[in-house]
Amino acid sequence: MCNERHLERWGKMELNRRTFGAGAIAGMAAACAPMEDDTMASADPRAVSMREVSFPTGEGTLDGEFYTVGDTARPGVIFWPDIAGIRPAKREMATRLAKAGYAVLLANPYYRDVAGQQFEDFASFAAAGGFQKVRPWRSKFTAETKRRDNAAAAGWLMEQAEVAKNRGIGVQGYCMTGGHALYGPWSEDWITAGASFHGGGLVTDSETSPHRILQDDAHYLVAISQDDDAEAPTHAGILREAGKDTAGAEVEVYAADHGFCVLDSPSYNRDEAERAWARLLATYEEAL
Repeated sequence: MCNERHLERWGKMELNRRTFGAGAIAGMAAACAPMEDDTMASADPRAVSMREVSFPTGEGTLDGEFYTVGDTARPGVIFWPDIAGIRPAKREMATRLAKAGYAVLLANPYYRDVAGQQFEDFASFAAAGGFQKVRPWRSKFTAETKRRDNAAAAGWLMEQAEVAKNRGIGVQGYCMTGGHALYGPWSEDWITAGASFHGGGLVTDSETSPHRILQDDAHYLVAISQDDDAEAPTHAGILREAGKDTAGAEVEVYAADHGFCVLDSPSYNRDEAERAWARLLATYEEAL
């Protein structure tokens, strides 16, 4: 999972504030987006609508951004960002998902402490001592808080006109929120799919470890980075065994390092990110 070792390595890379300053993510994201995808190539600014939203969870007011296209009700998706939170790279990813046919809630996992964007990109996260800054915010994440947050987000989505009421809801998470995604179907019956990308903490000794609460009637996608697999080589097999009796569980190690799906990560790997994206859409197509 994303930790100080990763950040130390990333800090030594050329990707830093001098070459990747504020505002650079917009150009980079456009360059990385697969332009052969007609939905991403659209220049129509009305293609995707976004509005800032907030709603109570019982532990505070969860804030986020809601992305939709057109007037047709679509399956809802809860999109949990990684350790650096809501920022342009995650907005780009949420926009793409909305264009693929989903009503997407980009949710702030740190809402108990702060609202909205805290970092411009991963470079600013590292430069500002982001790991230390978010540590007390992350300390509030437990199996129960993740369950409550997913349930509250799913309930909010089902109240929106843009969300199809006769379809399931998906949850996806990256790095530290990979567990949020797998907890999704355990949290609320409406949630029928969970997708974790280079997620951390998926196999623990806890009775409520994500691998122990997989739901029989849900679909799961677990994309593991090669370096995370090298650090915990038994986890992929444990997750596969745990998911064998579910409606569908795909667990695969990708030939890329931690962070490979995220546009502003120093480890972003376009080929493997696109492969994971295709599997995400296939999972949602089957489950939602």
